Amino acid sequence: MADIGTEQGRKGDWVQIHSTVLPAGQRSPAVPPETQAVPLEMRVKGFLDHDAAVGDEVTVTTAIGRTLKGTLEAVNPPYTHTFGPIPPELVHVGVELRERLKGGGDR
Repeated sequence: MADIGTEQGRKGDWVQIHSTVLPAGQRSPAVPPETQAVPLEMRVKGFLDHDAAVGDEVTVTTAIGRTLKGTLEAVNPPYTHTFGPIPPELVHVGVELRERLKGGGDR
């Protein structure tokens, strides 16, 4: 398997691809004008079906077995999503709840 950040992927590597689902101007008239003005894009992670370099058109097989086509963006891509910072009000909820369940604390 390839290392994170490599420019070359081999068949079977976990990769991320990018493709344009709908070009700007072809999106639903129900979406706002500023949304219609940009393309609808898709990024998908899956297993590379053949050796390729970043920037090549490739096919991947997703974890559920779908075959999709797109431009290879990354080999061994990291997960970068986040739910943002924790609200301060929730930091102690778990501790307080455990105390109440044990019979301590106010009811």
